[in-house]
Amino acid sequence: MWSSQQIEAVFRELFVPRADSPLRPEERRKVPELAALLPEIERTGARSLVDAAAGRAPLGLVAAKLLDLDELWILEREPARAERARILGGSLRTRVEVRVGGVEDHDIWPERPELVVGLHACGPASDHILDACLRTRPRHLLLVPCCYADKVPFTEAARAHLDALGVPSQAGLRRRLIEGLVDAERALRLEAAGYEVDVLDFVPSSVTPHNKLLRARWFGPSRGRDQAGERLRRLRTPSA
Repeated sequence: MWSSQQIEAVFRELFVPRADSPLRPEERRKVPELAALLPEIERTGARSLVDAAAGRAPLGLVAAKLLDLDELWILEREPARAERARILGGSLRTRVEVRVGGVEDHDIWPERPELVVGLHACGPASDHILDACLRTRPRHLLLVPCCYADKVPFTEAARAHLDALGVPSQAGLRRRLIEGLVDAERALRLEAAGYEVDVLDFVPSSVTPHNKLLRARWFGPSRGRDQAGERLRRLRTPSA
């Protein structure tokens, strides 16, 4: 187990060019998130990791450094961020493959990933990652969704459910319920495809309000898979 100090030291080594420079607030917030997710990655036993919608790939690069991974795939749509991750990955013993493109692009994904992580995959990017996992069937997925915007595929149906139930219009109340329904649909999609899924708060909400982790492990055909498929069908059909 690594302390926050150890993780911050590796984060600084990779991302902060001057040793005397302070971490920016957004960088400091990453440290407890990485401290919570690194044990989750280690627990899978995976030696190959796909960091999807990676940004500068702090999770993938720090995991590769501390876990001495054999292989790291970085998938990022912004060329400048992808190039920066490529440069930083060159200092590691891990073989680093950087692919530039959106996670909805089938061509950038490896054929059979072992472990896929998506930390704060914004809006529909979480669903694109999930869809890619249903297609490529990795053994493990660690997904932290972020930003439940109108572009998220299930948002409209979630609103229809709330309207049918007569839920009042207060935005703060409806937002939480919509987020819960969106993540429920995501979890059921994974379960109906043969994954075991846990949904947990991986860090306190004081670290980030987007603190839900969908932890999925491939299990295969089962009675629970059929039941999840029926629940998914019902969830996708708003009540009259």
